[in-house]
Parts: sequence; structure tokens; C-alpha cells
Amino acid sequence: MAMQAPSQEVADLISRCALRDRAAFRSLYDRTSAKLFGVVLRILKDRSEAEEAVQEVYVKIWQRADRYVAGDTSPISWLVAVARNHALDILRARRPKADDIDVALEIPDAGPSPERATADSQERGRIERCLATLEPDRAEAVRGAYLDGYSYDELAQRHAVPLNTMRTWLRRSLLKLRECLTA
Repeated sequence: MAMQAPSQEVADLISRCALRDRAAFRSLYDRTSAKLFGVVLRILKDRSEAEEAVQEVYVKIWQRADRYVAGDTSPISWLVAVARNHALDILRARRPKADDIDVALEIPDAGPSPERATADSQERGRIERCLATLEPDRAEAVRGAYLDGYSYDELAQRHAVPLNTMRTWLRRSLLKLRECLTA
């Protein structure tokens, strides 16, 4: 007896599943579950969710095996399509439902009020003017420490000064800034 091509074997197993042949279903699962698991895992990116989804995919295959038409598509392509569609359905179900656009009108603006934005802008201007009174390397060190988050050690290396010198620069610069801002 001639040996069947793997694709034909899978098509025959699907046809036998349509007739509710449990042995054929078990064989179909053994031959194709690794591939379908890979497809589902690639989409869902979660192993336990993919394992559960593959079980659901095989329930669908069992229930819909009579819908497979041999010759229209390869049997593996049909199985992969069932698995892919199921995984995409799971992804769609994860997304929250989009609310009506009118709901967006009721959401308060988290940004500052125009008055607050003006006050902030004026305050930034005052700080910049006071920073301009410092020596350029001291102003840059203050910006680095308090705006960019650099450590004293990183600033000392960056400006090629000893760590204690950097601490002194920053302490004296902050005192000058405070005097300038309170004047």
C-alpha cells in the first residue's frame, strides 16, 4: 500500500473527525497540536493562555470539521486559520470597549488652567534669569543636578573637579538662587 502524503493524512483525519471519530481526533491532535500551539503562542505571548486557547481551538475543530472542504485549502492552513482566528478573538476581547466620543467631553482637562500656565511660565522666567547670574559652569551643574538628575559624583566627573568642590558649587549656587528669587 502506498504511503499518503502528510497533508493528505491530515485531511483524512479532519474528514474522520467530521464523522465523530475520536481516534482520528486524537491522532489529529498529536500530529498538529505543536504547530497550532506555536501559532497561538506567537499571537498571545502568554504560555498558559496559549495552552488554554489551543484546547478551545481543538473543540472548535471537532465541532467544525465538517466545514473543511478538501482541495480548497491545505488542511494545515485550515487548522492554522482556526487557531489564528481564535487567538485574535482572545486579543480583541482583552481590549476595553471604546466609549462613545461624547463621554470624552465629560473628562476634566488634567492640564494646568490658563492662569496656572501663565504663573508657571513667569516662575520659569524668574528662575532662568537667576540662573543666568551664576557662572556658566555653576548654572550647568545646577541644571544637571536638579533638572537632569545627575549625581554629585557624575557632575564632578563631567566638570573635572573634585567631588567636594562640586558639592560646594551646588550649595553656593543654591544660596545665590534663593537670594535672587526672594529679592
